[in-house]
Amino acid sequence: MEPHEIIAPDVPPEGPPTERLSRRPDWVYLLREFAEMYRRGSSGGSKAIRAHQRRVREAIGRVIADDPGVAHRYREDKPVTAHLRRALDQGRRERTESVVRAIDAVGEELSWLYGYEKVPRGLAQKFAYAEFAGPQGPVVTEHLILGLVLFAPGTTYPAHAHEGLTESYYTLSGSVSENDDGVFAPGSMIFNPPGRRHRITTGDHEPVLLAYAWEGPRDKLVVQKMTFTKRGRG
Repeated sequence: MEPHEIIAPDVPPEGPPTERLSRRPDWVYLLREFAEMYRRGSSGGSKAIRAHQRRVREAIGRVIADDPGVAHRYREDKPVTAHLRRALDQGRRERTESVVRAIDAVGEELSWLYGYEKVPRGLAQKFAYAEFAGPQGPVVTEHLILGLVLFAPGTTYPAHAHEGLTESYYTLSGSVSENDDGVFAPGSMIFNPPGRRHRITTGDHEPVLLAYAWEGPRDKLVVQKMTFTKRGRG
């Protein structure tokens, strides 16, 4: 795959006028569940991971305190969302169950997107993401970006990097490997500091649902960029 820079160009379809977050309790509960996940999750003794977890929690606290608008989004699906029900059902068996239930409560307002002008080869049937807090909303904020990534079984997501943004994933259901460095089962966290190249692979038999957080400078959050690399290794 030739290296090229990708910017998320597709914007979720808008529905009725925006309401304040405080009037949309299901979204508040979801944000609180994310904050609690970043509070309970182990840092593995890493000061960098512990600091990232704290920044994510603090940013979520600022979002809730700001009481931003929540734009209603009509649900948009991609082929991979045929696996979503299985991923959610599997997630209810894990210690991330409360997060999964909060996701399900807002499921009809999640717009599943690719984020690419041209979808990398082989991903159109196997991948989509749904942002729920960030510049694209539905919870409109520039403090951080929160969302979900859904992978079909047997997916390889090409090596890429996020310049200027710190990224983390919590596995909600299924299991993944990043850069072939071990297996991340439900409840475990993957941490990628800015610029770190990483490739994700999933198991052959079950879908994978990941929760993600991006935090960093406002200008990097507003214009989300990442670079795919020619080599397949992370």
